Amino acid sequence: MGRGTTRKAVKSTRERVPAAPARLVIEAIEPTVEGGRFAAKTVAGWPTRIAADIFSDGHEVLGAKVILSTPGADPVEVPMIHEINDRWVAEARFDTVGPARFTIHAWRDVFATWLRGTRKKVAAGQSVAVELEEARAILKSMRAKGDDAGAIKALRVEAKGPQAQEVLLSDETEALMARAGPRAHLTAAPDMPIWVDREAAAFSAWYELFPRSMGGPERHGTFEDVIDNLGYVTDMGFDTLYFPPIHPIGRTNRKGKNNTLTAGAEDVGSPYAIGSEAGGHTEVHPELGTIEDFDRLVARAGEAGLDVALDIALNASPDHPWIKQHPEWFEWRPDGSIAYAENPPKKYEDIVNFRYYMDDGSPNAPFWEAILDMFLFWADHGVIVFRVDNPHTKPFPFWEWLMAEVRKLHPGAIFLAEAFTRPKVMKRLAKIGYNQSYSYFTWRNTKYELTEYLTELTQEDCRDYMRVNFFVNTPDINPVPLQTSGRPGFRTRAILAASLAGNWGLYSGFEFCEGAPMPGKEEYLDSEKYQLRHRDPETPGHIRDDIRLINRIRREHPQMRDMRNLSFVPAFDDRVLSYGRFDADGAVFFHVLLDPHAPAEFDFQVPLWKFGLPEDASIEVQDLVQGNRFTWHGRDHRLALDPHERPYAIWKLTAPGGAR
Repeated sequence: MGRGTTRKAVKSTRERVPAAPARLVIEAIEPTVEGGRFAAKTVAGWPTRIAADIFSDGHEVLGAKVILSTPGADPVEVPMIHEINDRWVAEARFDTVGPARFTIHAWRDVFATWLRGTRKKVAAGQSVAVELEEARAILKSMRAKGDDAGAIKALRVEAKGPQAQEVLLSDETEALMARAGPRAHLTAAPDMPIWVDREAAAFSAWYELFPRSMGGPERHGTFEDVIDNLGYVTDMGFDTLYFPPIHPIGRTNRKGKNNTLTAGAEDVGSPYAIGSEAGGHTEVHPELGTIEDFDRLVARAGEAGLDVALDIALNASPDHPWIKQHPEWFEWRPDGSIAYAENPPKKYEDIVNFRYYMDDGSPNAPFWEAILDMFLFWADHGVIVFRVDNPHTKPFPFWEWLMAEVRKLHPGAIFLAEAFTRPKVMKRLAKIGYNQSYSYFTWRNTKYELTEYLTELTQEDCRDYMRVNFFVNTPDINPVPLQTSGRPGFRTRAILAASLAGNWGLYSGFEFCEGAPMPGKEEYLDSEKYQLRHRDPETPGHIRDDIRLINRIRREHPQMRDMRNLSFVPAFDDRVLSYGRFDADGAVFFHVLLDPHAPAEFDFQVPLWKFGLPEDASIEVQDLVQGNRFTWHGRDHRLALDPHERPYAIWKLTAPGGAR
């Protein structure tokens, strides 16, 4: 009886032992966003670092790989290599714009474990006869298949011959078994989404202009006038031409010059007050031309190498045709009046609010569909780059749905979030799909502020999903430092924006160092939002040469593309920012004087350590401003910069043995 009871107890215990195939641990996967809730971002053709902590019990040799999946294509396998401790990494490349996924597989490498132990015994002069039998058993257990089937069959034969030890311990056998050998306790991590963008999502230079100001003094500009000025934009090296809203402008409560409440008969109004008897969001302002004129502009811009970007402002003038056609798409007050836009204490009497949700909490679906149709309308007219006005004041679910729907037809679409708001809100917009975001660069001016902010953007988790666009100014924001810094400040901010970030931009007038403010405000006096502004391209004191230079350097040097390669370098003066953009071939190295009023002479370090060089080594240098070449000997050097001559220096450093 006792024996029977024992057998029953053993059987019961076995039934209680859980199946535990995941003997390996795969964790801390990068890049991921909220555990896969949102897609991380990468760029087609760019290297994508995929990493994870991979470990197991015991001391067996492990193996790992990444499997890349793209709709309509065969999976691609990329081996992972052990980096440090339990961190494994792979460099993957996705070739197709659109959605993709990746997963990590890891295993205990049976043959590699045998090989490591056997080589140690051979090195110690010990017999490995038993180990050779173990290797033969491993080979016998394998099912030869695929391209390596013949090689495995041949190895089985050689493993029984007189040269068995030499063959089994060879590098060729090691490589073969790494590909085809048994993988014990194979473990797969959950697959993770990743969105693959075209390069312009991560690397672009934007120029903003008002088409209505292109007509010369006192004449309303047209799309034809913009065509005539495309060469002005491309000469400075920009690749994205961005327009504020180009739709019909309402008359009711139209704003006058400098945002006055009473408009004169000739006042053009704010382009953000969209809608009149001429139409709404899918029409163009009659004084600009026709939709056929716009199509011609888009085509000519494309021939010149320019993407056209439109400002999508989900605003409506009280004259918008939708108000009569679809009153349920708007917010109404208890007294029956329509709700005007407000950002207390600011009031926008010329703009009324759309309604995104119904009283029962359900989406206002017909309105959502109408806005989607509007985006697709402009995509049909050749525009798939959109700067979205104040997206943080609209529902997150709306944007997540809308961008996903647009990308089903136009995976190369780019959405820039104009969201000067709280950090977590900005980052949430990036997570749900915005390719680019405005940033706090406008208000980061000191060495400490810039270093801290750029470290966050390039080194912390947001680097996997949030791409900034460093606009130096906007029609809405005339930064205080630019109001007081004169020409040196404009030169400095242009170089900083274009060299620190992959995406940067400026609003026209910046190149002429326009900084006259509304008294006490971060706003422009005589703002172009409310009137036409004619600018003479030959106005003295412009900084087009600086803009042209930095855009050329960005195009010609691969290091300038992915801003995550940014690294700060010691310069021993708090008024000087020193940094480089590094890759395996070298670096573009910058010194920028942040003080627009006084010169600085300072000590700095050449980042020899980034190239694995000692402090007393030499490195080849090219001055990218003047063009001359020379050698820096040693780590420590001294430099002087004068804001009234040139407040920056730009160098190309060539890694030993790198491309020249």
